[in-house]
Amino acid sequence: MNNLAVSSLKGHVVPIPGIDIDTDQIVPARFLKHITFDKMGEYLFYDARFTNDTVNHDHPLNQPEYANASIMLVEHNFGCGSSREHAPQAIMRAGFKAIVGESFAEIFSGNCKALGIVTVTLPRHTIQQLFQHVAAFPNSAFSIDVEASTLAVDGLPDPFAITQKDTHKKAFLNGTWDELTLLKSNRDKITELAKQLPYLDW
Repeated sequence: MNNLAVSSLKGHVVPIPGIDIDTDQIVPARFLKHITFDKMGEYLFYDARFTNDTVNHDHPLNQPEYANASIMLVEHNFGCGSSREHAPQAIMRAGFKAIVGESFAEIFSGNCKALGIVTVTLPRHTIQQLFQHVAAFPNSAFSIDVEASTLAVDGLPDPFAITQKDTHKKAFLNGTWDELTLLKSNRDKITELAKQLPYLDW
């Protein structure tokens, strides 16, 4: 199996409530001046987590019971707004491997896939149930089976059927979600083809 393949993953969960959370809320625009993504994880939900650089202890990401979370639980139309890659970069660099939500903005979901972040959806009533469960049991873990398209939740008896975009599911199972690595792995084929093109000087 490709060593980049993702067939399943498990982690603790942090709930991020809110409808239409856009990329500017995920990473405020003033942090886009950085020429690399290295520090983006520090700016994740910065304006919601800090007021004049003072910690807002009410925000889930600042609460100790969610400190080890690697999966986000979100609501409707998460990641809407601009197509900036900084938002999923911040999520990845803050240590998150997956996002479970009601729905995602199309470009945001695609950017997540390119970074290895699994995005899966569930009906609204199920998402609401999961928010209630995680609030009551903050140490709950989610187990996502990408291949079986199911989500198992600690403390709940039956797994939920999740929805994934087919192309994303195949990319994770085949380990081809990282398109740059895939491109580099085919360097010899690319070089051979390039030598056959009359407009390239080799």
